Amino acid sequence: MHRKETRNLAITAVFVAIFLLQTFVPNIGYIRILPTLPAITTVPLTVAVYSLLMGPKAGTLFGLFWGLLRLFQAYTQPGDIVSLMLFQNVFISLVPSILAGLFPGLIGRMFEHKSGKMKELGYILAGAVTSLTNTAMVILLTSVIFMGNGKLAASMGHFAPGTPLIVILILALGMNGLIEAIFTAVITPIIVTPMKTVMKKLR
Repeated sequence: MHRKETRNLAITAVFVAIFLLQTFVPNIGYIRILPTLPAITTVPLTVAVYSLLMGPKAGTLFGLFWGLLRLFQAYTQPGDIVSLMLFQNVFISLVPSILAGLFPGLIGRMFEHKSGKMKELGYILAGAVTSLTNTAMVILLTSVIFMGNGKLAASMGHFAPGTPLIVILILALGMNGLIEAIFTAVITPIIVTPMKTVMKKLR
């Protein structure tokens, strides 16, 4: 038992270090393509991998850690006006991040005793769901919290007057979310499969 706890603590420390690098070193965790829009983030990959390795409870806490860092970053070094307006809101920072940490762990549990190919499919699904959960919840919460906010709508680009905010958000952030989901879905099983094998040997 002591050995397992030590192993889990070491894995968590490594992932926290990776996460901090992604958060604070430019163009590692947040890759900015258009200056006015939020960056494409590789952070969901780290969250998905950690949650699949450590389970939904640990994944949820890791998602909370992501949300708190996202909130901190929005106040200390926002990369654009949209990120500043969105992620200084505690609900938009925390809720999508927490759920993005929870879901891959739950999916991993569902596929835990499946055969090799099915288990790999579960990892792919978990990676995609992590990114899509984050994007969908940010869009949904923003459309509710900032309903009728003309400044945010104007910051998202040139849209016809009267365009609903949720439509603007889907059009502006949807491509980012799709790219993130594909990237995370493809890379997650490549990382998780060998790491699971190593972890079994360290029990």
